[in-house]
Amino acid sequence: MKRILRRLLGALLAAALLPAAAGTLVIESWRVDDKALWENVLLPAFTRHHPDVKVTFAPTAPTGYDAALGARLAKGTAGDLIACRPFDVSLALYQGGHLERLDGKPGLQNFDASSLVAWQTDDGKDTFCMPVASVIHGFFYNKDIFRRLDLQPPRTADDFFRVLDVLKKAGVTPLALGTAEQWESSQIVYTNIGPNFWRGEEGRKALIAGRARLTDQPYVDAFAFMARMNRYLPPGAARQTYAASQARFASGGAAIYPAGSWDIAHFSRTPGLSLGVFPPPVPREGAACHISDHMDLGLGVNRNSKNKEDAYKFMAWVGSQEFADLYTNRLTGFFTLSHHLIAVRDPVAKQMAEWRKRCASTIRVNAQVLNRGQPSMEVELWNVTSQVLNGSLAPKDAAARLQEGFAKWYTPRQK
Repeated sequence: MKRILRRLLGALLAAALLPAAAGTLVIESWRVDDKALWENVLLPAFTRHHPDVKVTFAPTAPTGYDAALGARLAKGTAGDLIACRPFDVSLALYQGGHLERLDGKPGLQNFDASSLVAWQTDDGKDTFCMPVASVIHGFFYNKDIFRRLDLQPPRTADDFFRVLDVLKKAGVTPLALGTAEQWESSQIVYTNIGPNFWRGEEGRKALIAGRARLTDQPYVDAFAFMARMNRYLPPGAARQTYAASQARFASGGAAIYPAGSWDIAHFSRTPGLSLGVFPPPVPREGAACHISDHMDLGLGVNRNSKNKEDAYKFMAWVGSQEFADLYTNRLTGFFTLSHHLIAVRDPVAKQMAEWRKRCASTIRVNAQVLNRGQPSMEVELWNVTSQVLNGSLAPKDAAARLQEGFAKWYTPRQK
């Protein structure tokens, strides 16, 4: 009996020391708001194809995600699948040995080269996360207010400011926009309207290559556009938060809201709001249009996962038409980066997605490479753009400050 007990105890101890059982996967993410989507829609859809694989979605609050994930990766306790932020944060995880190389893996063939750049090494040779979705920037407007004042969505910069003048003269606050949190000034104003001035990818890549400076006219012109917006902001804009801007627009207290597509779902739940959208105005009639179609989310495989076989099954499904359709249409305002043809059902989201057909897509100007030194261009843009919008910093001075800080650490790539 003692020998039997010893064998049983030994077997139990050995089992306790085994790695996680095959057929189980854990997804790390910062998208806590998406938990219901994953648990009620996406994971059940995957399970129908692979009933033997159990998948758990285990998000961490966005502000703590990077640090918490780093700690779990260091301890060997992180999940099998890792939600990837675009560019440098995920690149650092790959270079640190935490993410698998995905080139040649099933599912990745459904993405064009331009969709992969946010999750590749600088030379483009290694891909370490599969693209999931992007967000598109533009301007929401209140259709009822426009109809009442006989206004049309503006196409050019001059059209835009004429519309703002009409709204202001009619006693309507033109713009639901505040600068208290600063990020909006950068991410949904400067990098929204700017690509039409610096010609999207042409201007972004010119900065990386050293062929352009932030004090060049196109980048200054984008600041000048922002400076003109100042007189159309609501009273107390410097103290107005993002949530307050949302509330002002939703209540009809302002006619236009500089936007990211992620806000579609929020405003679609507002009773009585007739929501319209137009792309960022071009500098002049006949100019080519560019949109910020910014890569938002990818998914990678933890190099230390104990169940990579099932992890790659899941990744192949993430690259599928089914996943692209579910994600795009059940998480309104987030658009697949795959080349699958998806029928976008929400009318506002559909309109934004269709801009891709007539405008060239680009990403936020500082997202790739240009944030790697100190002072960080991301931090500088938050500060500088909010001052320009508030009217406390001139466009040329804003550009000079950015270029001065950038030049302290950046040596252009040599190709």
